[in-house]
Amino acid sequence: MATKTRAKAKRKKMTVTKTARLRKTVRKTRTIRQKSAKKAPPRRAAARTKATPTAKVAAKPRPVSQRGQPEAVKPPPSRPAQPTAAEQRIGVVTHYYSHLSVVAMQLEPDTTLRVGDVIHIRGHTTDFTQKVESLEVNHAPVTEVAPNDDFGLKVVEHPREHDIVYKVRS
Repeated sequence: MATKTRAKAKRKKMTVTKTARLRKTVRKTRTIRQKSAKKAPPRRAAARTKATPTAKVAAKPRPVSQRGQPEAVKPPPSRPAQPTAAEQRIGVVTHYYSHLSVVAMQLEPDTTLRVGDVIHIRGHTTDFTQKVESLEVNHAPVTEVAPNDDFGLKVVEHPREHDIVYKVRS
């Protein structure tokens, strides 16, 4: 059985339009102009003159007590390793909502927190004391929270998760 081969159809030559011809001529004339333009000769470096010395500004004299002594480096303020005896651990920060400046925290068993109490929040980079001004449970303001309540507490600084919360005894 013989197989038929198809002959490829020849494409017709398109006539070049007037705008295409103009484009080609514009391109040719641009390249001719660019090639024929001469480069500017390289500039020679100006003859250097000897630099004039500038006046030096004298350093401010130090007081006699500081002359010959290196500056003392001040140590950073040290924080106490343990909370003071006037503080009682009441819970741990579980989350911080930065757009609201609100802390969600978990209270330890047999502890309560009331509006008006003074708390101290300590962590790796956190250490501040504040008065409890706002407590909320399910977006409703309350005056006291128990260990089983999920509550929010408005804070003045940025605590981190796992920071420890102490109640300052007064």
